[in-house]
Amino acid sequence: MTGTTSAGSVKPADVPRHTRPANRWTVLVVLCTSLLLVALDATVLHVAVPALTEDLRPGAIELLWIVDAYPLVAASLLILFGTLGDRVGRRRVLLLGYVLFAAASAIAAFAPNAHILIGARALLGVGGAMIMPATLSILRQVFPDRRERAVAIGVWSAVAAVGAAIGPVLGGFLVEHMWWGSVFLINLPALAVLLPLSRWLLPESKGERNGPWDVLGAVMAAFGVLGAVLGVKRLGGGAGLLDIGAIAPLLVGVALLVLFVRRQRRREYPLIDIGMFSRPAFSTSVGCIVLAMLALVGLELIAVQYLQLVLGLSPVETGLRLLPLTFAAMAAGLFGSRLLHRFGPRRMVSSGFLLTAAAVLGLTLMGQHDRPCLLTTGFVMLGFGLETTIFGAYESMLSEAPAAQAGGAAAIGETSYQLGAGIGIALLGSVMNAAYGPGVARVPGVPSAAAADAGKSLGEAYEVSGQLGGSAGAALRHAARHAFVHGLHVTLIVSAGLLLLGALAALRLPRVMECGAQAACAAATLAAPASAVPVDLPAQVAVGLYAEKART
Repeated sequence: MTGTTSAGSVKPADVPRHTRPANRWTVLVVLCTSLLLVALDATVLHVAVPALTEDLRPGAIELLWIVDAYPLVAASLLILFGTLGDRVGRRRVLLLGYVLFAAASAIAAFAPNAHILIGARALLGVGGAMIMPATLSILRQVFPDRRERAVAIGVWSAVAAVGAAIGPVLGGFLVEHMWWGSVFLINLPALAVLLPLSRWLLPESKGERNGPWDVLGAVMAAFGVLGAVLGVKRLGGGAGLLDIGAIAPLLVGVALLVLFVRRQRRREYPLIDIGMFSRPAFSTSVGCIVLAMLALVGLELIAVQYLQLVLGLSPVETGLRLLPLTFAAMAAGLFGSRLLHRFGPRRMVSSGFLLTAAAVLGLTLMGQHDRPCLLTTGFVMLGFGLETTIFGAYESMLSEAPAAQAGGAAAIGETSYQLGAGIGIALLGSVMNAAYGPGVARVPGVPSAAAADAGKSLGEAYEVSGQLGGSAGAALRHAARHAFVHGLHVTLIVSAGLLLLGALAALRLPRVMECGAQAACAAATLAAPASAVPVDLPAQVAVGLYAEKART
């Protein structure tokens, strides 16, 4: 079998060429290229921030929105466009997303001021939110067999890791040899090829179209996720619990999401079937994704600070030290389907959590001096364990979602990933600050005001120590380094506890990977015209650690 085929009574010659499904592996290449662009845009800008800051002179708030507009808008619109694709056609939404992505890239590349760049970044987020659920739904359509779909998920996740890793490297090369806007122009040649190729090769699909599309519910979900993600990002950025700029959007977002859930329960034709969460495999998988990201993303941010501020590595050297994590994640993605088939979701996800917890606990041996072998081993275990966990959790969640809810299932997975990452930054950042602050509060010879400034971060402690000079400055610098390492150890232990909690939660997942029913479904699917095939559910394993790392 080399691809999906049409119904027996419909000969290939009778089907227009643009409606015939292409070889499924060719389709996977097209979809992975789409993923690569979205992953690159999440990280490629950050190395260009100094250059665009010098050129556009944005204020502090404007610069924050230049960086955050893309991920915030994309996260908030996933549910809206995922469910819209179920209604009007996933390929149609995908193609429109390509057009918006290309237009936004061109505007961003030649933006004359910060406000236009922020608007272009927001439009990029709209395009990304249209691309992601649509591509994932199409992926499931052309891989109806669960075993082959697991292989496709592995390739997909490896591409995600590559995109996240090479984004800063590619961006740095372009900025060095051209100008900061060139980091956006790289999208245009790829999209110029992808747009006609996708229209020609990709099959169209829709979910059930019973009842009207819930426009009000979609808007509630969009603003609810936007408020929640914005709130947790600001808390993770150092805002206090009484900061109205963080608490207000968080409370409004949570309230809107609660109202959205209540509305979906009451509607005869909901946007998302909330009943999916009553299925143990689905709800447990979502919880595992949140726990994995909650435990690890904030930890990665702190690890980057450790490499640069404690060990004194340059940004390039820091990126090289983190490459083993990326390569290990790629390997786990490529071998994930075999592991899932052999061990089953329960053992695979639980083992992934345990391996990651062991890596985190091993990293508590880090001190104020460089231990490259320890760090490399820990990052390899971390990357492999993380990818194994998220791979198994995503595959189990997506295999439990109903066919008509393909876009909605994609949106739930993506949103849980984003929320877990945001909450992790806020939670572990708070733990780090609580453990670090007391260590610099009372340093002999350091005034209380200076100590308070030094307690905000290790970077500020270095600045204050430089201003003080003499023995007091040296004492503050030594105390700050010691306090940061202590805080890192406490954060690692808390992260390991969350990972162990995830390993226990994963025991509710299915013991084996059921493929019998999937094979029967695949046979039935292949006997239907491509345009009428009900798409089951999408799949993505996203490794977004570098995007969150570079944001700070």
